[in-house]
Amino acid sequence: MNPATIRKTIPLVKSLGKWTTVLKADPLGWLLEADNPSVRYFALTNLLKKPETDQSIKQAKDAVMKTGAVSKILAKQRSGGYWESPENFYIKTKYKGTVWQFIILAELGADGNDERVKRTCEFILNNSQDRESGGFSYFSASGGGGDHNKVLPC
Repeated sequence: MNPATIRKTIPLVKSLGKWTTVLKADPLGWLLEADNPSVRYFALTNLLKKPETDQSIKQAKDAVMKTGAVSKILAKQRSGGYWESPENFYIKTKYKGTVWQFIILAELGADGNDERVKRTCEFILNNSQDRESGGFSYFSASGGGGDHNKVLPC
């Protein structure tokens, strides 16, 4: 779909209130398949608007953590809550380092209450967060936290 068509379609979808009316076929069956638990979870919550208390949501969240990409990523996590090497959590291990793995876990809907995810949060706070500004640095400071002169503006 080209950008002009998208710009015309978004208001149409909002006015109709039902996004499936602009599609040629209903993709829900495909989006709800069990082989991709993250997609299933987001389809249940964002498209079908099921509450977190719904049994299908609980099962999908459980599957996100036990199968697929999330479990594979977490299996490679080191005991300190990082991936690759602790000192290269961002720049030198781009796409494989801790910050990048954490972003992917978030995008896939990893459970923030999981101990492995909490360990990564603690690692990032202890090694990347600048204690002066609260921002996040791509390099650790010698006394702990993130290097104030290397805080990222994004």
